[in-house]
Amino acid sequence: MAAGRAAACGAPVLLLEKKDRLGLKLRITGKGRCNLTNATDMDDFISHFGPNGRFLYRAFSRFFSAELRAFFAARGVPTVVERGQRVFPASNEACHIVDALHQYLDENRVRVQYRAPVTRLLTREGRITGVQTGMGQTLSSPCVILATGGASYPLTGSTGDGYRLAAEVGHRIVPIQPALVPLETEEPWVAALQGLSLRNVQVSLLLDGRLLAREFGEMLFTHFGVSGPLVLTLSKRAVAALAQGRVELSIDLKPALDDEQLDQRLRRELEQSGRRSFRNILKALLPLRLRDPFIAFTGIPPDKPGHQITSEERRRLHRQLRDLRLTVKSPRPLSEAIVTAGGVDINEIEPRTMESKLVQGLYFCGEVIDIDADTGGYNLQAAFSTGYLAGESAAAAWHQWAARDGDADVR
Repeated sequence: MAAGRAAACGAPVLLLEKKDRLGLKLRITGKGRCNLTNATDMDDFISHFGPNGRFLYRAFSRFFSAELRAFFAARGVPTVVERGQRVFPASNEACHIVDALHQYLDENRVRVQYRAPVTRLLTREGRITGVQTGMGQTLSSPCVILATGGASYPLTGSTGDGYRLAAEVGHRIVPIQPALVPLETEEPWVAALQGLSLRNVQVSLLLDGRLLAREFGEMLFTHFGVSGPLVLTLSKRAVAALAQGRVELSIDLKPALDDEQLDQRLRRELEQSGRRSFRNILKALLPLRLRDPFIAFTGIPPDKPGHQITSEERRRLHRQLRDLRLTVKSPRPLSEAIVTAGGVDINEIEPRTMESKLVQGLYFCGEVIDIDADTGGYNLQAAFSTGYLAGESAAAAWHQWAARDGDADVR
């Protein structure tokens, strides 16, 4: 987006690509469907980024979700809005998003050099002068856009290079950590539930028993712990909390019912069960694969007839349905995170242009900046918007340089 926009604004652009093709990470986003933005309003959108969200007002004001959807529609990729206002290509194919961006580069005659990792930013007297590549090239330019992404999914080329490059020219890097990442749990019984998805549940994040956050939605059990949209949203706070004490997830399996309604439901199930065993009664209350863990948690004999279950046993069942606990051990590795938290300090970037406040002619966009949101299309929109603004700003700066004392052949 940054390269295409800079070229559309009349600047000669060379895109240096580390891998042998473009868009490897974009192709796998949204499980290959690419949740490219969200249709909510701007204030709500920005709230998903936490305190750093205000940094994005200018970029979003210049190029937001409506403009992004129109951009792709103009290149043959219509979009649809799904649950949670999430926006996907109508084809459900992330590769069509990548193809449209390729088309954008071609439209504007962007040159692309593959297998050309940048190893160093070149500066002189506080301004950018070019880059060095791993191929031994020294390339001169008065404007450089750093669009290297984060440090997750390293096989796609996203290995945190941008943090090192920015730090070497004086930028402060907010320590990086995984965000939108699955969580490993201590309980051994979880592994047997691998692949089980729970919908319409509520999960509370607890630190030493104190509520930190609460989310409603869908989660997934894995061989190592838990994942899914709800868990990913809570994961950043969970990772930060692990350094402070005991972190737990409390799963409410029946959030649509208040305590009185849930108790009435349990009474009705037990009273109408007759001689049916507790094991069979649980079929109406739980996914089948959760049945055995619940039998163990409640201590109720699996063959005990429903009409013989005591009020105390019913209360234990009630508590488990309302508060199924998991102990968070650690996040999965940063390489498995959907998003990297941390990055170039936003206080050292001009939000109106995405230009460095420390190095004239150096611009930033996307995940290399210390901005991250929860799941729902927010992070990709931030990448597209900051890329658009960085490209536009860099092109304007290039024109000023060329008019003053430049050589139009210098990229």
